[in-house]
Amino acid sequence: MLTVHHLNNSRSQRVLWLLEELGVPYEIVRYQRQPDMRAPKELRAIHPLGKSPVITDNGNTIAESGAIIEYLIATYGNGRLIPPPNTPERLRFTYWLHYAEGSAMQPLLLKLLFTLMPKRAPALLRPLVRKVSNQALTALVNPQLKQHMDYWEGELAKSEWFAGNEFTAADIQMSFPLEAAQARGGLEQGHPKAMAFLERIHARPAYARALEKGGPYQVGR
Repeated sequence: MLTVHHLNNSRSQRVLWLLEELGVPYEIVRYQRQPDMRAPKELRAIHPLGKSPVITDNGNTIAESGAIIEYLIATYGNGRLIPPPNTPERLRFTYWLHYAEGSAMQPLLLKLLFTLMPKRAPALLRPLVRKVSNQALTALVNPQLKQHMDYWEGELAKSEWFAGNEFTAADIQMSFPLEAAQARGGLEQGHPKAMAFLERIHARPAYARALEKGGPYQVGR
């Protein structure tokens, strides 16, 4: 049976959600984050990088959210949650599937890093680290993040979903950046289309089922 190696409060929540949307049977092997928020070393027994999400299926071990989504859609989708080939919607689907991790997550990860650095610095260095972090956030990270959030807002003004007027796996992939932006990027300020997108995905029954099976998920809460 297909197995999801699921790290709590992580991107692997999207994989559970996709499987629930497709109605594919699966089992979950659970891993808990360490106090420093990193994945436990046990995940390295599944994949050398020891990161999540990872799935195993029919002798295959597949990592990276985009690769996992492509595999699941090709293997179990039967044409569902992906636009037809050679259409503008299919091109948009492919773009958003890769943009989510390739571009959108970078400023969000930098935001998290520079926010945490002062809290974790030695007491004597904390004022200096806080000053450097605040300068990086103000001059570099926050403007980039706002640019991305404005971009999402503009695209969602063109169609209800990222690839067009039909819900696809690209929306599942894009859920994590938008939830992270809501949690720590100020998405709610001036981005009503993006916030409406989050309301729509959170109302989906498959999303709720994935939450029940995956456990506490606080990235976007």
